[in-house]
Amino acid sequence: MIDVQNLSKSYSGFRAVQNLNFKVDRGEIVGFLGPNGAGKSTTMKILSGYLPPTDGQVKVAGFDVVSESLEVRRRIGYMPENVPLYNDMRVNEFLRFRAKLKQVPGSRIKERLEAVKQLCALQDVDRKIIGTLSKGYRQRVALADALVHDPDLLILDEPTIGLDPHQIRAVRELIKDLGKKHTILLSTHILSEVEMTCNRVLIINRGRIEASDTPANLTKLVRGGGSLRVEVKADAKDAAAKLSAVADVEDVEVLLEKDWLQLRVFAKPGIDVRDGVYAVIKREGWDLRELARERATLEEAFVELTQD
Repeated sequence: MIDVQNLSKSYSGFRAVQNLNFKVDRGEIVGFLGPNGAGKSTTMKILSGYLPPTDGQVKVAGFDVVSESLEVRRRIGYMPENVPLYNDMRVNEFLRFRAKLKQVPGSRIKERLEAVKQLCALQDVDRKIIGTLSKGYRQRVALADALVHDPDLLILDEPTIGLDPHQIRAVRELIKDLGKKHTILLSTHILSEVEMTCNRVLIINRGRIEASDTPANLTKLVRGGGSLRVEVKADAKDAAAKLSAVADVEDVEVLLEKDWLQLRVFAKPGIDVRDGVYAVIKREGWDLRELARERATLEEAFVELTQD
């Protein structure tokens, strides 16, 4: 669905995007992540035809975004971070107006309006003026606009920004449902949403792709993909030394020294060292209050891959 080859974009000599190469297959939900200024929004604007690339080639559904821009736009629904809605129009009027601009055949406009209003739960507000709606409903109107021409590809830039937890959950479920029919490229800073929603993650930093994999595989990059949290009654220096000697343990970090000593034990990738750690605790006669496996998060992987 998306094929990006050697994509670069410069602004007055500054390279915002540098030789990007990636593909998104039809039917995928892909998270597009990166710190502020990494080149995410620039890349999405190029994909949607809003900006021309400086170098490289970008194809969407087999069409070139420069030489076949209109064909690309017919197949894309783009929801930017700051959605330019007409606040003095009613929801129905706005969606009808947008459907005409996107060349939806007149015989299908009513059908498409009903479909997107139902999908985005807008039936109760379809006659209200957009400017009077809450932030959550305005986001739904923007998403309905992106969907009104039934595109193959949805590009969503921060679709949950400014929403409360209930609204975020509703949008998350909606994106999952949309993924059954559409290819989705999703940019967001809420990494827990990406873990629960996306099949694959692209991480961009300083205009370059740093990683491309499933959320589960990316978390394995974080110091073995997890750790053990241990809480015992023992001397910190002695406990750290003896647990560090356990086979396949790479590091021991002291978290807290009080009545109970809290430690984090890091193992080699894919190795479970709980048996070895417990054997040391039992041998030394330390009182044990907690021995739990911690899972690395996508946030930790993101920080490791994008930090200086």
